[in-house]
Amino acid sequence: MSKIDIITFGECIKRLRESANLPLRKVAAELEIDTSTLSKIEKNERNVNEQIIDGISRMFHIKKSDLKVRYLSDKITYQLLEEDDGIKILKIAEEKIKYYKQLK
Repeated sequence: MSKIDIITFGECIKRLRESANLPLRKVAAELEIDTSTLSKIEKNERNVNEQIIDGISRMFHIKKSDLKVRYLSDKITYQLLEEDDGIKILKIAEEKIKYYKQLK
């Protein structure tokens, strides 16, 4: 996994915005959220919803699925980070996902 793959969702959004030379207020207006909300998202202090992910996807021409993977993997990481058996839990969850998908 490259370093770019492991940056947080917020860091990714900030890099996209800065590389497009867009101020916080302009991106926030496009996403129909407050500038302070976008700032908190970039600092990983605020969760996002499907509408915000859709807007970011359209604005920066990035696949929605790629953004969702980055966002949801952050959520899982933060949840398991303090668990002693975090990696073990993650591996078992992966097997359970495979099992449940096989049942469908």
